[in-house]
Amino acid sequence: MTEPNLAVNLAGIAMRNPVMTASGTCGYGREYLAFYDVNELGAIVVKGLTREPRLGNPVPRIAETPAGILNAIGLQNPGLDVFIREEIPYFKELTVPVIVNIAGNTVDDYRTLAAALDKAGGIAALEVNISCPNVKKGGMAFGTDPDAAYEAVRAVRQETGLPVIAKLSPNVASIAAIAKSVEAAGADAVSLINTLVGMAIDIKTRRPVLGNTIGGLSGPAVKPVALRMVWEVSRAVQVPVIGMGGISTAADAIEFLLAGATAVAIGTANFVNPRAPVDIIDGIGRYLAENGIADVKELIGGLRLSEA
Repeated sequence: MTEPNLAVNLAGIAMRNPVMTASGTCGYGREYLAFYDVNELGAIVVKGLTREPRLGNPVPRIAETPAGILNAIGLQNPGLDVFIREEIPYFKELTVPVIVNIAGNTVDDYRTLAAALDKAGGIAALEVNISCPNVKKGGMAFGTDPDAAYEAVRAVRQETGLPVIAKLSPNVASIAAIAKSVEAAGADAVSLINTLVGMAIDIKTRRPVLGNTIGGLSGPAVKPVALRMVWEVSRAVQVPVIGMGGISTAADAIEFLLAGATAVAIGTANFVNPRAPVDIIDGIGRYLAENGIADVKELIGGLRLSEA
């Protein structure tokens, strides 16, 4: 049997395999070059970008929890101008598609970011972050209301010809309703889930462990929730779905593909095993070969439900 085909097309983005990094967990890609060639990935999603520079939240910003971590980084980044000047030239040297995650306090922020990045070049798509739970303004506020989500994504859609991916929050009553709203606004794909809101308390000091008090929970602990939401959303919209949330192994990734995801993003696992994405790519390839499956696309949405 020939080598299985791992390539997928995500909203016009040609990916050599369905594995990408999740925003905020791989920096700008170069941070992982000591461990593997990032061009081996299907895509990289770089650290969240805002219009103005952000210092982020007070420390401590990260805390371990059972089967996961809490983080409250607060979208620390150098701002749009520095990003275009210092990072875009590096992206243009890569062969892997680079997706830029953008966040704002206002709809106008999203509009400005999209317009500037559309002109900058070296970028394969924009991921609209309407779901960050640990910033004081903007962030998750856009992602928990269908109308606000629509407005943010619509503003980006109007300013760019690049594929637009809406990153969804799990901290909602109906994630399918939000997904339908951003699809109507012109999103070419959706990614989910961002982190769940959580907190931890130091019982010795009786103070929050995180400087921001609350943060986003990620890691294996959130995987069953993420998997269920990916399955729900993939049945509710026509655009491709990027699944993420607690993916640590190839078996985890395959579950998300079977649930309806076209691609998967690796996040917290990068901090445990810097080679996690390439290990997962290799594992998916072995699974396909061992099961006589010629093309990874045969797995997408392949969940078999029990008959009543």
